Amino acid sequence: MKPEIKEFLRIYGQALKNNNAAIFAGAGLSKASGFVDWKELMRDIAANLGLDVDKETDLIAIAQYHINERLGNRSIINQTIIDQFVKDAELTENHHILARLPISSYWTTNYDNLIETAIKEAGKTPDEKKTSQNILTTLSKRDTVVYKMHGDIGQPNEAIIAKEDYETYGMKRGTYSIVLQSELLSKTFLFVGFSFDDPNLIYTLSRIKNLLGEEANAQRTHYFFVKKETDCEKAKKQELKIKDLNRYGIRAIIIDEFEEITEILKLLEKFHKRSNIFISGAVECFEEDNKNEDKHKLFIHNLTKHVLSNKCKIITGKGKRVGDIVIDGTLDHMFSTNYQHLDEYIKMRPFPMEFIREGISEEDKKATKKQRNTKYRDEMLQEAGIAIFVYGNKQDEDTKSIKNSNGMGDEFNIAVEKGIKPIPIGATGYKTKEIWNEVISNFEKYYPSNRDNKITMEEIKKLLEDIGDEKIFRDEIQADLNDYSNKIYSNVVEIIKKLNSVASL
Repeated sequence: MKPEIKEFLRIYGQALKNNNAAIFAGAGLSKASGFVDWKELMRDIAANLGLDVDKETDLIAIAQYHINERLGNRSIINQTIIDQFVKDAELTENHHILARLPISSYWTTNYDNLIETAIKEAGKTPDEKKTSQNILTTLSKRDTVVYKMHGDIGQPNEAIIAKEDYETYGMKRGTYSIVLQSELLSKTFLFVGFSFDDPNLIYTLSRIKNLLGEEANAQRTHYFFVKKETDCEKAKKQELKIKDLNRYGIRAIIIDEFEEITEILKLLEKFHKRSNIFISGAVECFEEDNKNEDKHKLFIHNLTKHVLSNKCKIITGKGKRVGDIVIDGTLDHMFSTNYQHLDEYIKMRPFPMEFIREGISEEDKKATKKQRNTKYRDEMLQEAGIAIFVYGNKQDEDTKSIKNSNGMGDEFNIAVEKGIKPIPIGATGYKTKEIWNEVISNFEKYYPSNRDNKITMEEIKKLLEDIGDEKIFRDEIQADLNDYSNKIYSNVVEIIKKLNSVASL
C-alpha cells in the first residue's frame, strides 16, 4: 500500500470517527454514472460558435461567449443542462460507499441529484442547500448537509456556468463561500472527481491562506484523487499543480486507474467500521452449577468497559442475559466520564421476543420468525467491523437441557459474509468455543494476510489462541476480575487495537 494511502486512511478515518469529515464532489464522480463532464456539456455550444471544444481550455468563457451572442439569453444553455442531467442514471459503488459513511457535509459543483439520492437510499436524511436562502434554514432531524455550490438541475437559470456567474458569485451566492471557508478550516475534506480548475474554490482556498497568515503551514490537511499522467508534458504540469495545492494543505493520492478510487474507498469503509464492535452472546447458564455466576457477569461487564475505553462503539442485539450486562457495563463506563452521550457509546437493537400473527400454523410462525431474525441480524451487523463472541447457549424447548445457540452461529456466518473480523473468546465455552476452533483451524480464511499485514496477522493469531485457553479463563474468573492485567481482557483489547491500525488492512 502506498504511503499516501496509509496516511489518508489514518487521518480521514479519524475525521470520520470525530464526525468532522467532508466530501467535495466534482463532475468526475457523476461521469461514471453516465452524465457528461464540463467539456461534453459545452461541446455543441462551442461548435455553434465555430470552436473546437477539445482545443479550448477556458470552458467558462465558451459559455459566456454563447450568452453574449444571444444578447444575454440563457435558454439554450438552460435546456442543455436539463437535457443532459434530467435522465435516469445508475448510482456507482462510489456513491453508495460515500453515502454510507458518517460524513457530515457534502459539497458539490454538480447539478445532478446523485449524491442526494444515494444518501436517501442509505436511509439518511440530507439537508439540501440549493440556494443561498436554503443555507439560512435547518432541516429538522437531518443526518447530513448537501451544498450545491453551482446550483441544481431543478433551477437551470440559476446555474453557475458562465464568466458573469463567477464574477457575481460573491453577491448572489457568497454565503456558500463563507460556509466553505469555515468548513475547510474545521473539517477534513476528500475531493472526488474534482480538477481544481474552479475559480470559486481557488479563491476560497487563497482567502483562507491569507487569513491564516503565518499559521497557514499548520492548516488542516485535505486529500484528493488524481490519475497519474503518462504524457511527459502533462505529467510535468501535473507535478507542478500537485505541489501548488500543497500550499493549501491539499495532498494528492496518485492512482494509475480510476478503479483504484473504489478500492481505496472500500478500504476506508472497512477501516472505519473497525471501531464499531458487535458483541454476540446469549446465556441460559454460565456453568453447569452456576456457582460462579456473579463472576461471569462481572467478566462481561468489565470486558464491555475495556472495549469502550479504546474509543470504540458497541452494537448489541441484547442477547439473553449478556445484553443486559453489556448495557450495564456501558452505563458504568459512561458515568465514569464527563461525556454523557449514551448513543455514542452503544447502539442497541433488541430482538422482538415473540412473533404474533393470527391465522398461521406454528410451523409457519417459526419459519417466518427465523426469516425475520436473519434479516434483522443482517441489518444489525451492517455497521460493525469487529464481532466479539462470548458463551452462546440456550435451553432446549423440549428437553429443557442446555445446548449451543443457533442464533450465535447465524450471527457468525453473517459477520464473516460481511468481512467482519471475529474475536471468539473460546475460553467461555459453548457455541463460542466451536467458533473459536473454526477460526483458529482456518485462520487464513478469516484473517487473510498480505505483504503489508503479515506480521500483524501473526500477532493476532497468537492473541486469539490465548483467549481460547479455558484454564487461563478459569483462573482469572477466580481471581480479581477488576485487575486490568487480566489476560483475556488485555488480549481482546490488543486485537481490537491491531485491527484498528492501518497495518492490519
